[in-house]
Amino acid sequence: MLTITPDLTTTGPGTRKGRSRALCAAGGALAGALAWTVEVPLLGIRLNFRYGTSHIEIIAVSEIIGASLVAALLGWLLLAVLDRRTPHARTLWTGMALAGLAGSVALPLAAATTTATTTSAIVGLVVMHLTIGAAVIPAMAHTARTR
Repeated sequence: MLTITPDLTTTGPGTRKGRSRALCAAGGALAGALAWTVEVPLLGIRLNFRYGTSHIEIIAVSEIIGASLVAALLGWLLLAVLDRRTPHARTLWTGMALAGLAGSVALPLAAATTTATTTSAIVGLVVMHLTIGAAVIPAMAHTARTR
């Protein structure tokens, strides 16, 4: 008798691991949308930044969802590559993800001196980055292969 068991180490969208990682990406986008909803309509924070000297860009919820999905999908891709190439994928990926989060948090802080955004916008953007990172990083790391 031949028994075929699915290979749960692959990360395609049809696998259990793939579905878990897709939910991580969706959860990050949802966390970003919820943070935006609390900050902008409820607290009245104006999430905007200045391009150059005159153009002010207002950050919409669709931009938050899109950016968080792109970041989470890139994180998924990196984790899938590390899963195949190293037995320490979880540790390496988590370190890289935390470094990426630190870099993304540094952007609004660095922008404070060059784009004349409000303090509330800077704090709101930092909180949003941390919220999305807190939703995605532990959940995605949990899906990494352990050997």
